[in-house]
Amino acid sequence: MAESDKVFAGSIPKFYDTLMVPLIFEAYATDLAALAAASSPGAVLETAAGSGVVTRALAPRLGAGARYVVTDLNQPMLDYAAARQGADSRIEWQQADALQLPFDDASFDVVCCQFGAMFFPDRVAGYAEARRVLRPDGRFVFNVWDRIEENAFADEVTHALAALFPHDPPRFLARTPHGYHDTALIREDLGRAGFTGIEIETLEKLSRAPSARHAATAYCQGTPLRNEIEARDASALPHATDRATEAIAARHGDGPAAGKIQAHVIVATR
Repeated sequence: MAESDKVFAGSIPKFYDTLMVPLIFEAYATDLAALAAASSPGAVLETAAGSGVVTRALAPRLGAGARYVVTDLNQPMLDYAAARQGADSRIEWQQADALQLPFDDASFDVVCCQFGAMFFPDRVAGYAEARRVLRPDGRFVFNVWDRIEENAFADEVTHALAALFPHDPPRFLARTPHGYHDTALIREDLGRAGFTGIEIETLEKLSRAPSARHAATAYCQGTPLRNEIEARDASALPHATDRATEAIAARHGDGPAAGKIQAHVIVATR
């Protein structure tokens, strides 16, 4: 994973939350929040919270006396999430690295993480940290994207940009968000971290965008793919977005567009 893959700064948090979240993250956030809240946990830790889509879905499901600690490595994303959430005395916001959690052993009933494990530079270490802070029988609830070929818009954008930059194609989407999709490897990594009870479900959903341009703008300007485009040509972002728009429109039409998305949802018990 390139260092730029972890940079969610500048205008990216706003584009991410207003475009990417409704496009692909919201539906899975609702599912993840339901799983996290199913055991009526008294203490929940969220890692890699991003712009707070799971936080907004999970907080209303938790009890009045619950403790909910929301963390992210990236302070601009965490600031944006906190600003969107509104006042809630149960929620603590804290910048934290999922691989080095600043919490005591056995502090939480549930650790949840939406589409963050793909960004861990050492996933076994990240999983071991989640297990360390879980109480006995606590649950680690998280999800990861399936391979890029199972996610229509991401695949189309990636091919469009490869044609625009044939000698150095931007591969952020395939490399990182969709680069950790092998369920056998996920099970192996969780096992190496000490988890025994592991359940994995693959869920297909439909991503809907008001237009092809909306979807293209979300991917090209609301993710670190933007960093890759601008690193190749500082002035290329509008043109790259145009090319991605054309690719999506060619498959889904110029009007409202719908494309398949697919992810693995994992529950690992301590």
